[in-house]
Amino acid sequence: MEILRTITEVREYVVGQRARGARIGLVPTMGYFHAGHLELMRRAGGAGYTVVVSIFVNPTQFGPGEDYERYPRDLARDAQMAQTAGADVLFVPEAAEMYPSGYGTYVQVEGVSEGLCGAARPGHFRGVATVVCKLFNIVQPEAAFFGQKDYQQVMVIKRMAADLNLPVAITVVPTVREADGLAMSSRNTYLSPEERRQALALYQALRLGERLIKSGERRAAAVETALREGLQKPGVRLDYAEVRRAGDLARVEVIEDDAVLLVAAWVGQTRLIDNLVVGV
Repeated sequence: MEILRTITEVREYVVGQRARGARIGLVPTMGYFHAGHLELMRRAGGAGYTVVVSIFVNPTQFGPGEDYERYPRDLARDAQMAQTAGADVLFVPEAAEMYPSGYGTYVQVEGVSEGLCGAARPGHFRGVATVVCKLFNIVQPEAAFFGQKDYQQVMVIKRMAADLNLPVAITVVPTVREADGLAMSSRNTYLSPEERRQALALYQALRLGERLIKSGERRAAAVETALREGLQKPGVRLDYAEVRRAGDLARVEVIEDDAVLLVAAWVGQTRLIDNLVVGV
């Protein structure tokens, strides 16, 4: 497995791979890998792609006072894990490589970026869309792999790729969870043992909402009330709990199509998100 630092190196690598008939699968990440990241790499490799994994803690998707500086980083650890999962190359650029002096172009995806995390983190999805668009243009993959845990992010990227006619197939991989249901996240490392236990409230609330829908409840407001009540636990501070249409994140009053239940909450000083798609 190679580790490349510059855009020029990655482009030369991709040209060489394509000359040998390879197809490229991109796994964009911010590093500090867990089993969810590794599953994305395995899916890409299992589908026959040469697997390019980017590690870039993207400064443009962090707002003032967020955890950009303390976001966990460990390249040696990540490289070992990625190699075990079948990655062929790591692209690990510096911020100045991605955003050189004078940089002034950003991608704004309207509609699906609004509300939910878009409301809680103004400018976040502009940063996400910009860096992913740049990675698509640098690597020019046939396919890119993302985790369902970041549901709104996936919808933003799908919309961007469709609107800008980017020839990239977006593959969404189901959320990978701990044995007790907690969605895997690099930010879980921030949690104390007690906060780790409290964080289970997110998944438990989602399962409660799922059971309501499966039992016949179709009023979105009633399900949202149940989600909020499920998150009223010691140590947990609600950010949002909403029911949206799974296909396009549209708000609904009556659940008639597949729904996605989305929650965000603070556990201690750590903001966590999770979601669950419920078939109707």
